[in-house]
Amino acid sequence: MRVVIFGGTGFVGSYLTKLLLKEKYEISLLVRSISNENENTSITVGSIKSNAAIKETINGCDYVIYNIGILREFPKQGITYRALQLDGLRAVVDASVSAGIKKFILMSANGIHINGTPYQVTKYLAEEYLKKSKLNYTIFRPSVIFGDPQGKMEFATQLFNDMVRPPIPAINFYVGNSPIKGSVKMSPVHVDDVAAAFYQALKKESTDYKTIILGGTDTLSWYEILHHIMEVTEKKKIVFPIPIKLMKLVASMGQWISFFPVTVDQLTMLEEGNTANSDSLCELIQKPLIRFNANNLGYLLNND
Repeated sequence: MRVVIFGGTGFVGSYLTKLLLKEKYEISLLVRSISNENENTSITVGSIKSNAAIKETINGCDYVIYNIGILREFPKQGITYRALQLDGLRAVVDASVSAGIKKFILMSANGIHINGTPYQVTKYLAEEYLKKSKLNYTIFRPSVIFGDPQGKMEFATQLFNDMVRPPIPAINFYVGNSPIKGSVKMSPVHVDDVAAAFYQALKKESTDYKTIILGGTDTLSWYEILHHIMEVTEKKKIVFPIPIKLMKLVASMGQWISFFPVTVDQLTMLEEGNTANSDSLCELIQKPLIRFNANNLGYLLNND
């Protein structure tokens, strides 16, 4: 069976590609440029904005996975939520309908809603477009994903580089009046477990026409997440509490700077929280989940 993965060279996509090749699937990828090839991988060089490239990539495939997403826009470079998370998805869904694809799997995100940030809205509208297409689908909504980035962008590595490594206090974002009780919370899920969920969705009819939340075993506060990162990297840091409302004001004044570490929209989503139950993922992949702790964050030492 041949699976096309849009976004197959990104952080999650590279793990998924490796797993499916190991499981003897043939893979089709749309890439901007060729870096390496595998004998069971078909490469199409092109853009997600090209209908011809999309059609060529899907040709001869049985399943489609759409795994394209960004955390920050760069409009001058044509990198926007609408272009990549919505318009690209629509074009791929339309081509999949025409090609008679057996199943379409979409990587969405936890906590999205129609009245949210542009990131959340485009993800939500993408889900709705897929549902209305009449394609057989599975939609995954993961919490934050961690694991060895292998040169890509990843949650824990970014936190280490932005907050733990620099010789300044780290920041504990919190909501309300209590830095401890109000510390924002997440349910980090390991990239291997996310890839395993996609693999199972290709095989199991029980995932047909389902939206599945992917959360890790532990729901952790921002402070606890920083503590685990400091533990594995042996960095002793002062953690300074800052209310998100104040940080949003600071970000609004600096977000026009491309290298400013966080945007107002990202802080808004952080303020809402990103917790998710792990039951659905455990049931789907039938194995213990990889926990977010010092034992499983050793890859951060490669960045130290």
